[in-house]
Amino acid sequence: MARAAGRYRGLRVGIGTALTAMLLLAGCSDAGNSGAGKVENTTPVFNEASVHDPSVIRAEDGTYYVFGSHLAAAKSTDLMSWELVASGAADGNPLIPNVTEELRETFEWAQTDTLWAADVIQLADGKYYMYYNACRGDSPLSAMGVAVAADIEGPYKDLGIILKSGMWGEPSEDGEIYDATIHPNVVDPDVFFDKDGKLWMVYGSYSGGIFILEMDEKTGKPLPGQGYGKKLLGGNHSRIEGPYMLYSPDTDYYYLFLSYGGLDAAGGYNIRVARSKNPDGPFVDAEGKDMIEAKADPSLPLFDDRSVEPFGTKLMGNHLWKDPADEGREGGYVSPGHNSAYYDEESGSYYLIFHSRFPYSGEKHEIRVHQFFLNEEGWPVVVPFQYAGETLRKVDKDAAAGEYELVNHGKDISAELKESAAIRLEKDGTVAGAVSGEWELTGEAGLHLTVDGMAYDGYLLRSWDETAEVWTETFTVLSEDGTALWGARR
Repeated sequence: MARAAGRYRGLRVGIGTALTAMLLLAGCSDAGNSGAGKVENTTPVFNEASVHDPSVIRAEDGTYYVFGSHLAAAKSTDLMSWELVASGAADGNPLIPNVTEELRETFEWAQTDTLWAADVIQLADGKYYMYYNACRGDSPLSAMGVAVAADIEGPYKDLGIILKSGMWGEPSEDGEIYDATIHPNVVDPDVFFDKDGKLWMVYGSYSGGIFILEMDEKTGKPLPGQGYGKKLLGGNHSRIEGPYMLYSPDTDYYYLFLSYGGLDAAGGYNIRVARSKNPDGPFVDAEGKDMIEAKADPSLPLFDDRSVEPFGTKLMGNHLWKDPADEGREGGYVSPGHNSAYYDEESGSYYLIFHSRFPYSGEKHEIRVHQFFLNEEGWPVVVPFQYAGETLRKVDKDAAAGEYELVNHGKDISAELKESAAIRLEKDGTVAGAVSGEWELTGEAGLHLTVDGMAYDGYLLRSWDETAEVWTETFTVLSEDGTALWGARR
C-alpha cells in the first residue's frame, strides 16, 4: 500500500513549522549551498500538457497525476514534465473506455456530451475512486457520480450517480424545491481525508455556493441523510467555484482554495484561499472575514462580482511581467485558476497545481505548478514563477538589493492584466521607484516589506524565470489585508 501522503490527500504527518524552515534553510551551510547551486546551475526541463481544472494525486509509485475536465489526465515524476494520459469524453478513452454508455444516465440528466472537473482519491481498499460530474453549462442542471478502478490509469467502472441538481420547481436532494440561488450546482468535487482520517467532499460552483458533505470511507459515497450537506460560502449565483481542501500539519489549519470569476480569457479567474481549524468551517480570510458572508447581492445583476471581491485571500490573478530591456520577453498568466494543492510530508514542501491561459494567446491553457510557503501568519505565499526545484536558502542583504519588477495582484475580479512596475530594493533598506517604503530580511530567507504604509510578510528566493530563461532573485509577500505582491529581478 502507498504511504499516507500518496493515498490520503489531506491526511499528512508534519514536522512543525520551525523544523520545516530549518530543513528548507539548510542551504546556509556549505553542503546546502552546494545543493542549491547544482539546481541553479542547471536549466530545468519542462514538458507542458493541457488538463483543465487539474486535481492532483500521488500514486503508489510516486508519480503525480492530475485529473480534470473532459476526461483528461496527465502524469509527471517531477511536477515539471507532464505526459498526457487521456483526453476527451468519448469512447476509447482509457480512463472509461465505454464512457458514453457507462455514464449515459449522467449525460442524459445534464443534457451534455462532456464531463467537468474530476477528482481521484485512493481509499483504504487500495482502489482509486474517480468523482466525475457533468453540467449543462447554461444552468445548474448537473449530475455527480463515482467510478472505481484497481489502477489509477483505469479503466474505471461506474458505481452510480450520488448527487443531482438543477431540478427546477421539483424537490431537490434535501427535499426542498430546488432554488439555484441557495442550492448548489453539484460539480467540482474534492474528496479528502481530514487529520483524523474522516472522509469529506467539498464541492460547488456559482449557484447556491460551496458545500461540504461527510463521506463513507468504505463506499466512497455520501453518508445518508445530509441532503446537499453544509454550506461554507457563496450563493445568489456568485462566481465562486473549484473548491479544494488542504490540511497543513505545520499550522493545524485546513486551507480552502477557491477560484473567483470566469474561467475564460476574459473572465478574470483568480485563486483565493480561506482557512479554518475544522474541515467544515467556519472559514475566514486574512482579514478575519467570515466566508459565509461571501455571496452576491440578489438586487444586483446576475453574477455580481463586487459583493464577493472583498472576501478571500487572493493569491494570484491576471498579470504581465514587463521586460525592462524591451526585448519582447514578457510573460505572465491570464485567468489562472481551478487549482489543487499538495503537501509532501518528506520534504515539508507545498505545491499549487492549476491551469492558466496566457497573455495574447486566446484560450490556450496548460498545467502550471508553483511552490508556495507559509508566512509568519500562516498564510500561503506563492513563488512567482513555475516550480523548477527551487528551495529557500540564506539570503545576503547586499545580494538581495537591486532592481525588481513588482506585480500587485490586488483584490479585484477583473480581466485586466496587472502589469509589473519597476522598483528598487536599496541597500539602506528603503524601497524606491513605482512604490515607496522599507524592507528588511528576517531569519534566513524571510522578508518584511512595507509599501505605502501597508506591511507585507513572505520570502526571498532564487527562482527560474521561464520567459527570460534565467535563475533570478524573486520575492513573494502577503499583506495583513490579504494582498499578494510578487517581485522578480528581470
